[in-house]
Amino acid sequence: MTNRTRKLTAPALMVALLAVLAAAPTANAAKPQKLYVSLGDSYAVGYQPGLGSTRNGFVYQVPGLVKSRGYNLKVVNFGCGGATTKSLREQVGCNKDALGPGAAPYPGKTQIAAATKFIKANRSKIALITVSIGGNDVTACARAAEAIPCVAAATEAVNTNVTATAKALRAAAGPKPKIVGTTYPDVVLGAWVNPGGESAKNLAGLSVIAFQSLINPALKKAYASGKGSFVDVTAATGAYGDLTVFETLAPYGSIPKPVADVCRISYYCDKADIHLRTPGYKIIAKMVAAELPRVR
Repeated sequence: MTNRTRKLTAPALMVALLAVLAAAPTANAAKPQKLYVSLGDSYAVGYQPGLGSTRNGFVYQVPGLVKSRGYNLKVVNFGCGGATTKSLREQVGCNKDALGPGAAPYPGKTQIAAATKFIKANRSKIALITVSIGGNDVTACARAAEAIPCVAAATEAVNTNVTATAKALRAAAGPKPKIVGTTYPDVVLGAWVNPGGESAKNLAGLSVIAFQSLINPALKKAYASGKGSFVDVTAATGAYGDLTVFETLAPYGSIPKPVADVCRISYYCDKADIHLRTPGYKIIAKMVAAELPRVR
């Protein structure tokens, strides 16, 4: 090939090469958008004291965490602050202040009816459904004279209602979408640092038993009935640790490590509020994200 030939063909070859590169798919090409449907209570809407419903909640952190797993998710949140396993199925509508950021109201419908109607209409687009419910069913038991019998009674209703909810979601979604049920950090461990002496410390210890032996087994069984998975947030946030192992945490001094762990991630120790700081919600978000298989 002569130099003259090279000069004539090089531009043509470059144009052809650029055309091929432009047409080829890239690793950064946008993934098709799928839907992430959220149901539940104030944890589902990302409530934080002084701020109300926020995008700091676990639901709103999940889409960013699953991008590396190949997902492009849009949140559709039906959660309602204050919801119980019963109200999710029976209460019509939700006060706009109790909805998640950007959530559409659903007047005239219960939370489960609104969610299942949406899921059925968009079945092919649904990638993930999460449910955060049950905490408000048992919170009153922290003030009961006999906490464990109170939780045991409440858990029977939780099991019945969540089982019905899980089955309804699976029937609406079909077999493919991932359904993930979550539980809660044992924020009541924070009672250890609040006024109340030995009775407060006893309540903290009993709360661990309630989650480990009653609440979480009931939730796990209920979500399994709808072919869903369950993430044990209580375990992941250190609640089942040894209450005889102490560490120093300002301003509380020397306290059990499980108590210190929950003081760091929640507002319970300093504000007596059951909700989570942003890093606490991130723990749940990471657990939910890990439930989604990687897209190949």
